[in-house]
Amino acid sequence: MKKTIILLTIVTLIFSCGNTSNSEHVEKSLNTKTYKNKLDDLFDVLHKNNKFMGNVTLSHDGTIIYSKALGYDDVENQKVSTIKTKYRIGSITKMFTATLVLKAIEENKLNINQTIDNYFLAIENANKITVGHLLNHRSGIPSFTKDKTFFDYRTEHKSQEEMLEIVTNYKSNFEPGSKNEYSNSNYFLLSQILETIYNTSYENLLLEKITKPLALKNTYLSNEVTIKNNESYSYTFSDKWVEFPETNLSIAIGSGDIVSNPSDLNIFIEALFNEKIISKESLDVMTTIEDNYGMGILPFPHKDKTGFGHGGHIDGFHAISIYLPQEKLAVAIASNAIDYNMDNLLTDILKCYFNEPFELPNFEHVEITGDELEKYVGVYTAREGAGKFTITKEHNTLYTQLNELPKEPLVYKGNHKFTNEEIGANFLFDPGKNQLGLEQNGVADIYIFIKQ
Repeated sequence: MKKTIILLTIVTLIFSCGNTSNSEHVEKSLNTKTYKNKLDDLFDVLHKNNKFMGNVTLSHDGTIIYSKALGYDDVENQKVSTIKTKYRIGSITKMFTATLVLKAIEENKLNINQTIDNYFLAIENANKITVGHLLNHRSGIPSFTKDKTFFDYRTEHKSQEEMLEIVTNYKSNFEPGSKNEYSNSNYFLLSQILETIYNTSYENLLLEKITKPLALKNTYLSNEVTIKNNESYSYTFSDKWVEFPETNLSIAIGSGDIVSNPSDLNIFIEALFNEKIISKESLDVMTTIEDNYGMGILPFPHKDKTGFGHGGHIDGFHAISIYLPQEKLAVAIASNAIDYNMDNLLTDILKCYFNEPFELPNFEHVEITGDELEKYVGVYTAREGAGKFTITKEHNTLYTQLNELPKEPLVYKGNHKFTNEEIGANFLFDPGKNQLGLEQNGVADIYIFIKQ
């Protein structure tokens, strides 16, 4: 033991007295190997259990430090996905649109406090809704994706005039500025304002002001999925991966019509936070959070660390792009087939990277009888604040219902633990204490509920 200690001391002295960059390189290499192995294990488990197909890329200070692709661009023809595969990124498009708007403000083309009646006089409250209200979802304009007719036309081409007519016909949900409500309509309108003030298409603006200066060769507006261009179909799981019908992206201009891949997303968000696209003052405006929304960006906290970014979901595609400024870490996930909670996946990745306690997901179903489930049935009320869970049993399945929301099935994992994989939450029962603990995104017992 003494010899070992002496040897370690000598090795430490050699590294500390030698070239500093070499010392950092050795230390970083050791740490890199650790989290890379953990990430490999994580994605192997997800892929083998039909929980994930897609691509994840981590970059530190502008350098890719981890990248992995799993699954198929085209399941039927077994076209294997690679790190060059491109995915629809859904609402991450909003981060690009917001950047273009803030760039226009810097160029004195717009004012964040100006109302939108000069552009859309027929929209209700247009003389009260500002550009800023559109950016941080405080306009009161309903989202066209929440319209019951949306799924009737989402696969059809819609002209910008037709989309504007749809949005214009909505009645306001609330007084502008009084609260927030996420709305894709806001970002469609922002795209139209951009096209008006620059007298060119949103596609050209994206190319001119973002993708060309940053050399983002895999980021562009798309229409139909083109497999030959390394784009991917999307899928949902029902005994096997089933292809999801494509949304016609003509309806998603400015809100969800961009195709990209994780390496490009990391380049973009790093450039954004390094003030290579917009100024520090504009970035500060963008990242000012009110009611959990910034200007086209959202907070992504992880324990004591602060991250920013956006998620996206369209068809069977799911994506996340975040940046942690203090750590100079960018993480991007793009999936064309996922049967796992995306927020939980991001938390898993960050736990691996920061060498935090981490357990691989367990997808084994533990058998339990209907009689054994009886001890969990009941109404559990929050110890602090409002809210209650109603736990019921049907045959051999336990169901949870939060307040008046729909019931959700739970999967038993053993040792009084049940999981709802769709929302990424674990329900930890303690029958002896008549208590329920809710664990979400890896943080346990933040919410405690007592059985009534």
